[in-house]
Amino acid sequence: MSQDFYKKIIDNNKKWVESQLAIDKEYFKDLAKGQQPPLLWIGCSDSRVPANEIIGAKPGEVFVHRNIANMVIHSDMNMLSVLDYAVNVLQVKHIIVCGHYGCGGVRAAMSNQSIGLIDNWIRHIKDVYRLHEDYLNTFQNEEERFNKFVEINVQEQVFDLAKTSIVQNAWRNGQDLTLHGWSYGLNSGYITDLDVNMSSNGDLDEVYRLKFSI
Repeated sequence: MSQDFYKKIIDNNKKWVESQLAIDKEYFKDLAKGQQPPLLWIGCSDSRVPANEIIGAKPGEVFVHRNIANMVIHSDMNMLSVLDYAVNVLQVKHIIVCGHYGCGGVRAAMSNQSIGLIDNWIRHIKDVYRLHEDYLNTFQNEEERFNKFVEINVQEQVFDLAKTSIVQNAWRNGQDLTLHGWSYGLNSGYITDLDVNMSSNGDLDEVYRLKFSI
């Protein structure tokens, strides 16, 4: 079965290439010339949340970073490297942190069950729960509490994104850059805009506003 699947995806690639070339013979030559995506997407690694597809974007329109539960962790050099390249080289104008309802990482952070190495990553999500525990515990229905936690986690990641020196320096230099927080519904296909949009250092609490030396 595994070999059949492997062969299938190789064949699918060939069919996809042929279908693109039938529409535009120069499609891949043009794509190879470079990228200027207007958007950086920070999403969950969940295979059910394909960044390009759910927003109808074409190859070259979205720069993507994905990890368990769409986290923005200041010691994560992978995320920071993607962010730096997107902001300072690609000059993206929008960064979207997109979580999704039914996120396994977020659900795991609501329990004490050990999973393995990933426990160390999930601890960061647990920190978010601790910050909002009193509010989250007002939801008696577990599914409602779970959904609200998904949304709060996205909001906190947007705030953490704004706290990075990369984003703050871009704003300081007058770069057109806006951060957004979304949540995606696996059972509906629709995106919910969580109304957490940041476009300047003034949107941050003063203690987080970095002062850069000239």
